[in-house]
Amino acid sequence: MEPEGLNRLLDEAGVDAARFRAALALLCDGGWWTLADLVRRTATSRRGIEALLREAAPQRSGERFRLTAEQARAYRDLLGEGPDVPADPVAHLLPAHADVVERMEKLISGGPRGRHVLDHVAATPETVVRRALLLGARFWLPGSRLLCVGDHDLTSLAVAMIHPGVQVTVVDLDERILAYIDGQAGSLGLDVRTRWADLRLGLPASAREQADLAITDPPYTPEGIGLFVARAVEGLRDPERGRILLAYGASERTPMLALKVQGSLHDLNLALEAMYPDFNRYFGAEAIGSAADLYVLRPTTKTRPAVAARVARFGTAIYTQGPQAVESRPAGPPAEQAPGPDAEPGFTPEVLVGDWPKEVSPRVPRARLSTWLAKPYAASPARVAVAVPAGLAAALPRLLLATRARHVRAYLAEPPTGLAALSAPLAPLYEITANGPVVDAVRLPPPSGETDRLLRGILDNAHGKLANTWREGLIRAHGHLTKKQARAVVSETAPWADEVTLIELPWHRLHDLREAVASSLRLAAATGPGAASPGG
Repeated sequence: MEPEGLNRLLDEAGVDAARFRAALALLCDGGWWTLADLVRRTATSRRGIEALLREAAPQRSGERFRLTAEQARAYRDLLGEGPDVPADPVAHLLPAHADVVERMEKLISGGPRGRHVLDHVAATPETVVRRALLLGARFWLPGSRLLCVGDHDLTSLAVAMIHPGVQVTVVDLDERILAYIDGQAGSLGLDVRTRWADLRLGLPASAREQADLAITDPPYTPEGIGLFVARAVEGLRDPERGRILLAYGASERTPMLALKVQGSLHDLNLALEAMYPDFNRYFGAEAIGSAADLYVLRPTTKTRPAVAARVARFGTAIYTQGPQAVESRPAGPPAEQAPGPDAEPGFTPEVLVGDWPKEVSPRVPRARLSTWLAKPYAASPARVAVAVPAGLAAALPRLLLATRARHVRAYLAEPPTGLAALSAPLAPLYEITANGPVVDAVRLPPPSGETDRLLRGILDNAHGKLANTWREGLIRAHGHLTKKQARAVVSETAPWADEVTLIELPWHRLHDLREAVASSLRLAAATGPGAASPGG
């Protein structure tokens, strides 16, 4: 048996042949291996393993492969001594945390399924625990704050379990992930806070300039890496002393992709302090060997100015798959697909929000979507038209909350789905209807009931800190309360309300808001004049 094809493959691979030799050694051990297992164990791309299997011609049983004893003897000389596997900086710590690995395995398996349009690929339980261990091995964590910029991998829960002295904040677009992390953190007694954000529209106010460390596993495009890392920089309390941990992987066959990504990091004036090869392992992502490197990035004095200059330039297409993929043909903005608000009788907007063609109502003031979400508009327009481009429909409820107009008309790229679910938390504020991709939200008159009045006051002030607005509403409803007592009522009823604005509140919390408001009013009524603060 002459291994000519294998010799040629290994020769062509050059110094990268260590990957193929590692896979060949596994096939020679007599056990059965799936292609996915070979990819994950050796951090070699699927195409690379497929090429190896073609040349080695192993036995096959369904989706599993192995070499016969005769083949193994013939190929064993090709293995040589081989290089050692790159040292894992925290491998020696992992056995002492086997219980956390087991818990994370259950948490990950029970979590929300990945959404391919958001480039979700689940990291292994060992990976998220090793991330937490690396943070503790490299940095002084007691009393520190960690920002997770996206967290489908549930790294936040692993960090909070291993390092309970760390306050963890998760910012994510996927409402399912936020609800799941909230639920698990609550049941486990972990200090993890969740915030909704579409990072293309900005970082939540409560997450800006707060963290000592940030970690992110973003979409693996230069645009996605650049945007997520830029938001991580914005979240650092002291950029010159903070660090950003970035997971990024590329196939051994595509070094130019890695170069483009590293170029986007260079543009942000970030110093590469360390890089651990193949540190992150995944269930899937076989095109990149089910593995990604872990970068440790240190901002410089020039990083924050670079972020400020570049962050607005990132487009909405930042993913590798789906309609928001970088390589997808961009759809025209909904404003170009609709007849335009100036062409519709009975609706003359006083402000245009989003990207509108110049010829549409040219004299009407305009505002960016990100600006609209970030702060209240200076004037009080009665009618507002909002253009919501493809891929940003999830931001519509927050855009409505951010608007104080009597009538809002939103133009989407396609008809909205789940309009009833969208309307439920906003029911005290708007009557919402849809006609194809056009959504109308008409502000309702002030309600009469005590609970509805307080809830409406909160919804009317979506940019303000929720706990403050809630506290002042309780005082108006129960004049005997001091500010301290009212704040204690809010803290006991809704500990998740502290420091957050309504716009960044996860959707499941918005669903819970009415019942929480009702509970706070009952507790306030029971807190008589001169009484101690609730829970005190």
